Amino acid sequence: MKIGIIGATGAVGKVFLGLLPDSNLKISDLKLTASNRSIGKKIKYENKEYTIQEHNDDFYNDLDYVFSSASSEVSKIAAQKSKEHNVIMIDDSSEFRLDEDVPLVVPEINSEELNNHNGIVAIPNCTTTPLAMILDAVRSNYKIKRVIVDTYQAVSGTGNLAIEELLNQTKHYIENGTNSNKKEVYPHNIGLNLIPHVEAPQDNLYTKEEMKMLYETRKILSDNELRVSATCVRVPVIRCHSESINIEFNQAPDIAKISELLQNYSGISLLDDIQNNTYPTPVFGEGKEDVYVGRLRKDISNDNAINLWAVSDNLIKGAALNAIQILEEFEKIG
Repeated sequence: MKIGIIGATGAVGKVFLGLLPDSNLKISDLKLTASNRSIGKKIKYENKEYTIQEHNDDFYNDLDYVFSSASSEVSKIAAQKSKEHNVIMIDDSSEFRLDEDVPLVVPEINSEELNNHNGIVAIPNCTTTPLAMILDAVRSNYKIKRVIVDTYQAVSGTGNLAIEELLNQTKHYIENGTNSNKKEVYPHNIGLNLIPHVEAPQDNLYTKEEMKMLYETRKILSDNELRVSATCVRVPVIRCHSESINIEFNQAPDIAKISELLQNYSGISLLDDIQNNTYPTPVFGEGKEDVYVGRLRKDISNDNAINLWAVSDNLIKGAALNAIQILEEFEKIG
């Protein structure tokens, strides 16, 4: 398999390269590209050095697949060039996720959609993926009426500059006892702070990120009637998104059965023993591949609802691992 990576020096690109050696993929050729400031840099992979090259037509020559983890603008260009060179593109941007002609794939849920691609496969938003997997696990036994989800999103979802801003603002407070006035990535300080505002506000006063969780989850689960209300919050954590999820069903659920459904679902691990301080946290989830679930309990305000807490590494299952799993599925298809 011959693969090209767009955004190879970014947070997701680095994780993608780190996961490749442990995958089932047999890589015969690897090409890397990134922003102009990275051109010419060397990256080591499997004891071999690769040079970051320009993102031009030559990059696509002889490739089978391209993984793009870049801006929507770059993805538009990459999609056109991939089509011209007969290369399948797996895209991590938001550009094609809701396009009717582009499959939006989480392999544990809807890998069969890969048979319907037209040269592009989209990866969901990193908050959507764990939510969709959890809903898919429980809907096999219970009809879902509605979902309320609050997310606590790490700064690495914004990129390397956001990580630097968090570290610099935190360092400034520790050294000076005051908040830094220097903020370039977010509208407010992220160091020792929470920002209930992820992406641009929409006409309905939800943000774009919150609406993504509704529309992307509906598409992945093929359920246009699913009701999801999200509040997305940026938190001073480097990696791993966390989610507090309330799921209301059309009937009273059995918690033991819900626990069983989650535990038996591929890609979900249950860590649920609050009496012994066992539940997932971002520190625990960093670098791990599964979606971790804990704090599972019945909603005391609604007999037909449950509450749970989920943590997953936004750079791994939320992005890079999902892409690798899609490539592995393509290998099976042949």
